[in-house]
Amino acid sequence: MIHPTAIVDPSAIIANDVTIGPYSIIGADVEIGAGSTIESHVVIKGPTKIGKNNKIYQFSSVGEEPQDKKFTDEITRLEIGDNNLIRENVTINRGTAQGGGLTKIGNDNWIMAYVHIAHDCIVGNENILANNASLAGHVIIDDFVILGGFTLISQFNTMGSYSFSAMGSVISRNVPPYVLVSGHMAKPIGINVEGLRRRQFSDLQIKNVRKAYKLIYRTGLGIETAQTQIESIEQEETELSVIVQFLDKQEGGIIR
Repeated sequence: MIHPTAIVDPSAIIANDVTIGPYSIIGADVEIGAGSTIESHVVIKGPTKIGKNNKIYQFSSVGEEPQDKKFTDEITRLEIGDNNLIRENVTINRGTAQGGGLTKIGNDNWIMAYVHIAHDCIVGNENILANNASLAGHVIIDDFVILGGFTLISQFNTMGSYSFSAMGSVISRNVPPYVLVSGHMAKPIGINVEGLRRRQFSDLQIKNVRKAYKLIYRTGLGIETAQTQIESIEQEETELSVIVQFLDKQEGGIIR
């Protein structure tokens, strides 16, 4: 399953059924789980742990040193979960000591060609990062997020669950859950209705999300006041708790 032209460090831990294509290089302290496929000309450096059933396409660079002038060869890590699709020319860097030492990718993500995920980023589960999306250091992508092609996210910002960025968005503030943003600089333009329907949100749940969006963006209320009113909306489900929890933990302000 390992092509004879591939170079695999003796310390790498490779599951028996992993496929490694021609001219790929697997470095020291790399672990690759069962069912994974590494196509040709991929470079994976450690310490990096890759879970099960991942596919990494040609010319990707995974686990390389962070692009950070403060980095001085500290031991930092990259962790990738299960069932991720990582397309051509993707670059994913390890963490930095100052940022906690870890870059982490969850499960079931679709990471398209030329995406860059910088040091200390945390990407959750079931996200889609379209071609040429770029995450600066310390960016957090929660779950079920879609980044349009050429989206740029600056350092220390978070995309909340079920949010969506249009093609070419430049994001310099935190984006709350469910919110759709667009532009340079990106502005909120509504909620991700189509995405919520695809995730089987009910009409009532979507109605509640609309109410929350209006309280944050259409009433002129301060964030704390809007948050209090969101908490008072009667709901059988927990869709609004996602927004409340997000607002509770954000220190850098949200996109307005």
